[in-house]
Amino acid sequence: MENQLDILLVSENESITNQLLNSLDREQSLITVIQSDDVSREVNRQRRDIVIFVQTENDYAVEQIQYVKSVNQKTLVIYLALDADINNLRNVSRAGAEEFFVLPEEMSLFISRFPTIQKNYSIMLTTEKEQAVTFGRGRGQIYSFYSGKGGTGKSLIASTFAQTLKLESAAEVILIDLDMQYGGVETMLSIEANRSIVDLKPVIEELNENHIRNVSQTEKNSKLEVLISPRDAEVADIVDADFITRLIRTCRRSFDYCILDLPSHMDSIVAAAMEESDKIFYVLLPETTSLKVLKYYEELCDRLGIHLSDSLEIIVNHLAKENELKVKDLKDLLKYPIVATVRKDYKGLQSFINKGEAIRKRQKEKMIPFAKDVRKFTRFVLS
Repeated sequence: MENQLDILLVSENESITNQLLNSLDREQSLITVIQSDDVSREVNRQRRDIVIFVQTENDYAVEQIQYVKSVNQKTLVIYLALDADINNLRNVSRAGAEEFFVLPEEMSLFISRFPTIQKNYSIMLTTEKEQAVTFGRGRGQIYSFYSGKGGTGKSLIASTFAQTLKLESAAEVILIDLDMQYGGVETMLSIEANRSIVDLKPVIEELNENHIRNVSQTEKNSKLEVLISPRDAEVADIVDADFITRLIRTCRRSFDYCILDLPSHMDSIVAAAMEESDKIFYVLLPETTSLKVLKYYEELCDRLGIHLSDSLEIIVNHLAKENELKVKDLKDLLKYPIVATVRKDYKGLQSFINKGEAIRKRQKEKMIPFAKDVRKFTRFVLS
């Protein structure tokens, strides 16, 4: 009895409650069922290991999840949604829910996975270590790197950021190259493989973490998981927005951080990726033409219904004394926050690019200025 997990089931749906109580192992856990109005009182009354929220008609789950996490950061939160509303699922993930399932389609999936979730949580308690990152905001963050202008160094920053995330934390990180026609990430990370993202197409309906890891490549230095592009426009035609949405949502559940390297053009795949992203890091050069392209991008997103106000942040790349515009000038001109600046480092980068070598190899190593700036940005994101 001492090893029982204390589980709080927040549900006002009698049918779902009965189904869960009949399916979950009651010997391994002490399950208490409460109404949503009683959440604050119950989590304050005693420490809870796992809290399961079932979506209600007047849903206050986001605020309640935030409250549960504020009382005890180690409490595992699971959200059972009754509809697949993208914004709602994104909001509960941001609030701190480690897992979410859409009912009734994923009820059997939740029931089958729950013993593993319990086991992993018990191991975490026993070892007194967090399963997620050493320092970070939580599980399932989707970060996209984008620039409407080519040649900004976006892919280099994205791949180095993903490597640094993996090296600087205990997080599970995956990097996905969504430039279906040309790719590029595989060259920067010295990855050679005959499998790509399109190999997941046959299993997309039942996609899970094992499928992804069977296709992804592991970068030998950082152990970063990488899904590479097919680098073939004809083959890439079989990938659509629905495929990308399913892939990203599966990655959200399976990895702490999913990094998306987006191509410079805009199509349904890129738009779907942006809709799923928690943050879009727009890589901007300190010059007038880049500012104009950024403006065109804003206007296009407005027409497509992609809301940037809460998600878009700016990374200024190729910062140097001879730049046309300074960071101070950009702050006056932009309505989005500048979260990082990366120095122009032609000499430092050139040998890595020419040899096709990964810029980061170990946590403690001599770093070029470019890598130092990306590490500073990474630590800011993790803080």
